Amino acid sequence: MNVTKQVSKLENSAVKLTATIAKDDVVNGYNENLKKYAKNISLPGFRKGHVPVKVLEQKYGDSLKQEVLIDLVDQSLNQIFAEEESKDIRPLPYSQPRLENDKVPEFSTEKDLTFTVIYDVFPTVEVKEFSKIEVKEPQVSVTDKDVEEELKAIQERNAMVIDKKDGDPVEKDNIVTIDYSELNDDGSMVEGSKREGFVFTVGTGENIYKIDDEIIGMKKDETKEITKTYAKDDKDEELAGKTKKISVTVKAIKVRNLPALDDDLAQDVNEKYKTIDDLRKDITRGLEAAKTRKVNELKSQSLIEQLVEKNPVVVPQSMINAEMENRFRMMAKQFQTTPQQLEKMIEASGQKKEDMLKQWTGDAEKMLKSRLIVEQLLQDKNITVTPEEVEAEYAKMAEDAGTTVDAIKEQYKDPRYKEYIIDDLKERKLFEDLYKQVKVSKGDKMEFADLFKNAQ
Repeated sequence: MNVTKQVSKLENSAVKLTATIAKDDVVNGYNENLKKYAKNISLPGFRKGHVPVKVLEQKYGDSLKQEVLIDLVDQSLNQIFAEEESKDIRPLPYSQPRLENDKVPEFSTEKDLTFTVIYDVFPTVEVKEFSKIEVKEPQVSVTDKDVEEELKAIQERNAMVIDKKDGDPVEKDNIVTIDYSELNDDGSMVEGSKREGFVFTVGTGENIYKIDDEIIGMKKDETKEITKTYAKDDKDEELAGKTKKISVTVKAIKVRNLPALDDDLAQDVNEKYKTIDDLRKDITRGLEAAKTRKVNELKSQSLIEQLVEKNPVVVPQSMINAEMENRFRMMAKQFQTTPQQLEKMIEASGQKKEDMLKQWTGDAEKMLKSRLIVEQLLQDKNITVTPEEVEAEYAKMAEDAGTTVDAIKEQYKDPRYKEYIIDDLKERKLFEDLYKQVKVSKGDKMEFADLFKNAQ
């Protein structure tokens, strides 16, 4: 097919493509379509395959022209995009070319066919500005306190949960099971508020009405009416500034029986530990590795944010929409349901999928810009990873995890997981190189726990 094209760039990473199909190809396309119809159509008074062309044109002329028009446009676009290697002109997979101003081109076998489409293309990414970028590295040390807190968490995870004696009251840190319902002013139950068998740990505040303090002292099978007024600035908008009356019945009270911090506990955690000191050393190693990963993550995040600011990238809306739809599918997967079912669940809660996606727009755009910058830099600097570097990474991962290289390889035997390691190594090599082009200075000192809180 003889097709000529003219391309002009538009705002927001879009292009306008004007294509012209030669008259001869228009005529051939029309005639081929006529022949196809003539062979297969049946009309009263004519044998199948013997309907005169003029009769076909009189009866189906507009439909025939419309079908040929669609076919010619599709064929010409496919030809142009197949011949064009540059991503500056090829449409994004999720950006369907659309006719400019929805204007359908005039179809005629007497002249060339010209049409214009608009669509999004891959953003132009140039990373050239590195001036005045400063990355501050948080100063964090793993202390004995951090190790002991982690050891305490392990101790709690290995605790035995047992029932308290009958008659013993609810105390802080007890695990309680309660039935509850909200009450109206006249003492009747608020419809839909009843809940049975709700379990939580007293003192965590992990219950709807935050009644931890109010149930302390209650005993098993005791029922109590609680009236509680909430502050106007309470984080829960459903409670802020309101007074609630709640009926609570304690159904069970349990307590954690913590094991001793000794060699037996260490051996129960993993047979590779012989003593509690072995466990402590492994905890220290793990915390150090976690600290290093998080500090590097914060450094790279700071650097990329500054690069995005200094090297603007225009992300087309279609790319943002695709990213948000992908996040929605991932959310559905996490909830072990389909995107359609998740949307119904959201609507049942009084929300809309569209509103949720709008809230994600800014974060999605920021993430896409960061990813585009990183991918462009990887390409510009031709960052590669050797098999030896992958093997060295396996060894490091094994050391950090306190296990063997073979065990790590077994975890990452899926080729996709190995690709994750390779991609991570490429990015780390990239940032090591980038840090040489910017100023890296010492940041504020902070506690190990605060390092992760600030990263949330």
